[in-house]
Amino acid sequence: MTSANRPDTAATRVVFVTGPSGAGRSTAINALEDLGFEAIDNIPLGLLPRLLEGPPPDRPLALGIDARNRDYSAAGLVAAFDRLTATPGLSPDLLYLDCAADVLQRRYSETRRRHPLAPEADPAQGIARELALLVPVREAASVLVDTSGLTPHDLRAEITRLFAPDGAGRLAITLTSFSYKRGLPTSADLVFDCRFLRNPHWDAALRPEDGRSPEVQAYIATDPRFTAFRDQVIAMADLLLPAFEAEGKSHLTIAFGCTGGQHRSVAMTEILSAHLAEKGWPVSKRHREVEQRRAAGTGAKPEGPEATRT
Repeated sequence: MTSANRPDTAATRVVFVTGPSGAGRSTAINALEDLGFEAIDNIPLGLLPRLLEGPPPDRPLALGIDARNRDYSAAGLVAAFDRLTATPGLSPDLLYLDCAADVLQRRYSETRRRHPLAPEADPAQGIARELALLVPVREAASVLVDTSGLTPHDLRAEITRLFAPDGAGRLAITLTSFSYKRGLPTSADLVFDCRFLRNPHWDAALRPEDGRSPEVQAYIATDPRFTAFRDQVIAMADLLLPAFEAEGKSHLTIAFGCTGGQHRSVAMTEILSAHLAEKGWPVSKRHREVEQRRAAGTGAKPEGPEATRT
């Protein structure tokens, strides 16, 4: 993930919204419109110069870019974003809504829709084509949101957290716990492996709990390596976050992983989240496997990001 130039108070924000079909682009654009952005969806790239020529717009813009448009090209979109980054009076972001291919295929199966890039074939073919087409755009994105485990409500909350006016100018931080069995979060910038720590899974009384439990955290803290690990992770965050913010990064995802994603990674996510919130950083947290387990056990959908704003 790359980062856009930091917006200043006089600059007009322009957000390109893109990503594979089915990842939630319409939901994100509607959320930005509710935040006061002028929203224009499916705009051809050829119209961008005419739209943005002259004085900067008097309100922020959200521009939905679809790979189905006739003049679309990934290189053209990246070039347009780079031009806006160098344009006085504008503060651009390239928001890429990512989503795992299997999740996209399930969404198409549930809605019985045809994929626009493979209207007469299996949606999996269209999904593969579009994801390959969008690789350069994903790499150039200044803000990347993985919607694989998010409901539309969750995505709206994440867009609000990232782009609401009261959050402008600050590095937004997402902390997530995960299981290595299910793979790394695709949007992670920094990843810490917690599998070396003492594992509460082997304590029958603690196994049903998760890392938010004080008892689980106390158990993990008995590992002789825990204190040094915790302190060095916190010290690294205190060193790096101001540097990322000064460099102009708008969003950072820090992930903690362990074997099952229930105990050690969750505990470290909670510990760092509390520290960063105390320091005044806009931080949200998500426990991927805990939410999935809760959803499977109750029949409810995963709750998505839990926001802590300061």
